[in-house]
Amino acid sequence: MATTKKLAALRGLMKKIPSTGEAIDAYIIPTDDAHQSEYICDHDNRRSYICGFDGSSGTAVVTTTDAYLWTDGRYYDQATKQLDSHWTLMKDGLPTTPSIGAFLAKSLTKGSKVGVDPKLISFRTWAPMKNELEAADCDLVPVKENLIDIIWTDQPPQTSNTTIVHDIKFTGETVNKKLESIRSSLKEKNVEVLIVTALDEIAWCLNLRGSDIPYNPVFFAYLIVTLDKVFLFIDKNKLPEDFAVHESANDVKIEIKPYDNIEAFIGELLGQTTGKFWISPASSFCLNHLISEKRRVQEITPINILKAIKNPVEVEGMKMSHIRDGVALCQYFAWLSDAVAKEEAVDEISGATKLESFRAKQDHYMGLSFTTISSSGPNGAVIHYRPTEETNRPITTKEIYLCDSGAQYKDGTTDVTRTWHFGTPTEYHKDCFTRVLKGQITIATAIFPRKVKGQMLDSLARKALWDVGLDYKHGTGHGIGHFLNVHEGPMQIGMRVIPDDPGLQENMFVSNEPGYYESDNFGIRIEDIVQIVKANIARDFDGRGALSFETITMCPIQTKMINAAMLTEKERKHLNDYHKRVFETLGPLLKKINDDFTYNWLKNETQPI
Repeated sequence: MATTKKLAALRGLMKKIPSTGEAIDAYIIPTDDAHQSEYICDHDNRRSYICGFDGSSGTAVVTTTDAYLWTDGRYYDQATKQLDSHWTLMKDGLPTTPSIGAFLAKSLTKGSKVGVDPKLISFRTWAPMKNELEAADCDLVPVKENLIDIIWTDQPPQTSNTTIVHDIKFTGETVNKKLESIRSSLKEKNVEVLIVTALDEIAWCLNLRGSDIPYNPVFFAYLIVTLDKVFLFIDKNKLPEDFAVHESANDVKIEIKPYDNIEAFIGELLGQTTGKFWISPASSFCLNHLISEKRRVQEITPINILKAIKNPVEVEGMKMSHIRDGVALCQYFAWLSDAVAKEEAVDEISGATKLESFRAKQDHYMGLSFTTISSSGPNGAVIHYRPTEETNRPITTKEIYLCDSGAQYKDGTTDVTRTWHFGTPTEYHKDCFTRVLKGQITIATAIFPRKVKGQMLDSLARKALWDVGLDYKHGTGHGIGHFLNVHEGPMQIGMRVIPDDPGLQENMFVSNEPGYYESDNFGIRIEDIVQIVKANIARDFDGRGALSFETITMCPIQTKMINAAMLTEKERKHLNDYHKRVFETLGPLLKKINDDFTYNWLKNETQPI
């Protein structure tokens, strides 16, 4: 069904909501599922269904006459290509682009009603939007029946896969130990009940993993923690067969409730208690609204920060998984450079498949952490590009090749980007690449006070590009999970203000990934995962603590793409030291498996400049 018919069907329902008979003048279709997940399963791909844009971030808005899509700079090019003539792209993040609430407040007539599924919009998004609309005598109203679900006749079923136990030898802490830390936070806030809706927080807390969302080892569930009990809302058929053994090993008893019973149970608890309930403002408006303002503590959950600061076992696992991942990456890039030089037929899809085959041979491999961004030439300018049969390009000596990829291992999650030219890069290519590299090194070598916000560091990565009027339309760094989501909060390094950012702290892991992109031409990105560590300097910001980054990604950066004359002595030394460490770490492992071909490639690619 083309978007013409989909929009007509949706507008028909907007004229008369089936359950109420009332009309709405605009309908908002968020990307979110009921857990406000960044990545979603096929069943929840409502925004993609209605507008055709399938990027991971964006919000569709349909009025009685028009249709709009808000998305950020990572997806401007992709959305332009995927939206048909019925849709207007609203470039979120530009100073000239109004918020959805401000736009509708100005566009709609007084008395207009804007509807949205209250489960699919966070309280944090709902509240300011409602204020903007009410200021224009309009209203934001919850529409409990999802209108897209009604018109989507072939909607895939909700995913419901069996969960697996994540062994304590990988997690480093029992569930009981984690609950002690969580309950300590509850007592500090004088809170009786914690409501957890974020799927990665639930998986981390319970030492369980799942596969309900592709590439994200999570499962659909809700969690409620009180001062003496734990309630898990889940389809009981999803629990692993050894769940009772898991409870015993983790010194915990978990009461199982039906997944769909979460709202009713919160209502029961509210009636049985008089204390406060802790719920994140990033959780749905639906659940937040159940709790009166005077009984509601609205902050990110304590799990969010506990999960972000890795314990010693998790730290070691992150490092070891990146070493094994580095072996696979080097095997792929060595193979690829050789195949392209021999003019063998390799394209974006076959390259991504080959890379996955190398990773699959590594210990503790559980799958990819996201769809591999294997992009050649102009496709590299689409920041979150995904190769398809329609867009697939050959990888040749004539174009820049950008590969952003990652994997899930039982002891860690990886995410790495390298940009290559298998022929002869132009001086302009080298200039752009070197400016991106200079920014990446500036972040990698930064020293900063403990708990400084990531936003304060972002411009360091952009300066070399800004010096000549260039920039990139994405953040510089995101958190990363431990056998969990490849994008993890609450900390980030970017230009946007992150309301929940607790500041950068020791043993958080974040990405370091500046880039540069020219539409219909090429893309450049260099991405490592870095660990936040204590800085080795004499002073410590008057006792606040001095921190720095340690790169754990193990993969060479192509020196052929560098204009060495543009590097400072400090930058040159950092790169040479990094390449020496990569060779000394991965070389013996390649020798151990008798992979002389990759060993020789690695030795060549890590020569000092």
